[in-house]
Amino acid sequence: MGSLEYCEINSNTTLDYINRLLMEEGTDEKASIYQRHDALQAMEKPFYDILGQAYPSSPTEAMISRDNQVDCPQDNYSEQTCSGSFFTENLGPQGMHLVANDWASECDHLSLQFERGAEEANKFVPIIVQLVDLDSNGLPDSNQMTKATIGQKGKHVSKIQSHPHVDLEFLEARSSKHLAISVSETTRDEMFDSVLLCDWQFHCDAAHLREIKAKEANNSSQNVWRKGYGQGQMKSQGKKKEEGIDLRDHLMQCAQAIVVNNLPFASELLKKIRRHASPYGDGSQRLALYFANGLEARLAGTGSQMYQKLMEKRTRATDMLKAYRLFNAVCPFARVAYYFSNQTIADLLNGRPKVHIIDFGITLGFQWPSLIQRFAKQEGGPPKLRITGIDVPQPGFRPCAIIEATGKRLAEYAEMFNVPFEYQGIASQWEDICIENLNIDNDEVLIVNCMYRTKYLGDETEDIDSARDRVLRTMNRINPEVFILGIANGMYNNPFFLPRFREVLFHYSALFDMLDATALRSDEDRVQIERDLFGASALNVVACEGAERIERPETYKQWQVRCLKAGFKQLPVDKAILKRSIDEKDKHYHEDFVIDEDSRWLLQGWKGRIMHAVSSWKPKESYTNQ
Repeated sequence: MGSLEYCEINSNTTLDYINRLLMEEGTDEKASIYQRHDALQAMEKPFYDILGQAYPSSPTEAMISRDNQVDCPQDNYSEQTCSGSFFTENLGPQGMHLVANDWASECDHLSLQFERGAEEANKFVPIIVQLVDLDSNGLPDSNQMTKATIGQKGKHVSKIQSHPHVDLEFLEARSSKHLAISVSETTRDEMFDSVLLCDWQFHCDAAHLREIKAKEANNSSQNVWRKGYGQGQMKSQGKKKEEGIDLRDHLMQCAQAIVVNNLPFASELLKKIRRHASPYGDGSQRLALYFANGLEARLAGTGSQMYQKLMEKRTRATDMLKAYRLFNAVCPFARVAYYFSNQTIADLLNGRPKVHIIDFGITLGFQWPSLIQRFAKQEGGPPKLRITGIDVPQPGFRPCAIIEATGKRLAEYAEMFNVPFEYQGIASQWEDICIENLNIDNDEVLIVNCMYRTKYLGDETEDIDSARDRVLRTMNRINPEVFILGIANGMYNNPFFLPRFREVLFHYSALFDMLDATALRSDEDRVQIERDLFGASALNVVACEGAERIERPETYKQWQVRCLKAGFKQLPVDKAILKRSIDEKDKHYHEDFVIDEDSRWLLQGWKGRIMHAVSSWKPKESYTNQ
């Protein structure tokens, strides 16, 4: 055994055995490598199908190009997956051994890149339901939603000043360059004058709409009669066409399915709802469209992004004016509230020479031109008018743009009517207002005015000492001679989704029913009101949670408790104001509108549901009972 010949034979045998063993290990490794490649190929192939390109038929074709380089699809995703990998190396006919030696490590590297690419792709390819874009009258458009998500330039400028609690830093990061571009537009023209100053224009609009709606109702009843007494075949077809589904019931079932995480059933219900929903249909079809958008965004987890995109969408002041004109013609809510406020101010002024109005949430200032016009007709000459307009800052380089444009418009009206006028615009969160910055003079009649914007302030779910209570205490410390508060009366501020959804569905059902009874279905201004006002608000309530849900209305009874706690005492509703408001409603508006008084609030509603309330207050120490 110890001979040299034996050792030589044994050594040769051992080396031969080791060589065979190594060859078998190499075979197993290669088999494992190709198994991993097959798995990777199974994942990659759907993306080649999406890109419309043929997937390589073999591992060799996948790794080696006849031109000694890989032909990557020319898009961002493919550049990420190909750059820096071994596919960019030049491989000759002998290059397969390089692939075999480097494949294990490079496959891990490629898999990691692929997973990252797939993760990015999943942001744009929804799994549960299609992403929805609310442009184009609320119809879905996933391509536009994708562009907004990846930050490409669009035609949107933020309207975030209407919503104090949206993350401005997030919007600035995406839109600051676009927002830096100044777009000049008309601050005042004949259309502004006719809508904001002329009662005859409103009377014409309201009378014209009533006449058209009466003809529409008459034609509808005639069509029903013809269908009912026509030929049997026509009657059957008409009945089949009129058969539909209860969209509100389907929306409620969909919300319940989401709560119990029954996502397939919820998706099927949404498909069924969308087949019947339309931005130009009847009230329930329009309601269904915007609530379906909210439910779909909730399923996809895109509620906050979609709402922010809506707030970024720029609406011109002239377009807002057209919508305001229609809203006044079909609904008394804004007109009555502004009359209540302006008449209260005029009665309090009573010939005194100076008045200072601090308007929390001034936005476009549509309330004040008629008051300026009224001051010009005042016996003994107009008072000196000061208006301090407060609103949250816009994102970008011009946070005061809307506030400044509003001041310019009001200054033009004051110059037109020869009313001494001074304007100060303040861009700030309401709870951060410093009284010293308001420049209050002791010899002026001081008014605090706040119309329909308090619902955007944070409540106790965000902070025990809520922003609502802090702002009311600030208003009390200002010590105005009167504080005029208008609120949107709503009970859909429940932190739990299902009861909140049920209540917001009832609330907006009344609003859409109101517009369906008073406005034409084809009116583009009606579509704008429903899409940009009702639809956006409903989306936020339905699809957003926590701090992202900024629509938080309360009832007038809840606001009454808050005002009393903040140190205010409520003034009674002036009987003359109430009577004239009711007369105005009876003369110009639909019979189903309601105007009434309760607990010193002037209430407005539709078919018994209270939608808006307005009241006046004084700090307790300066209050004298009448």
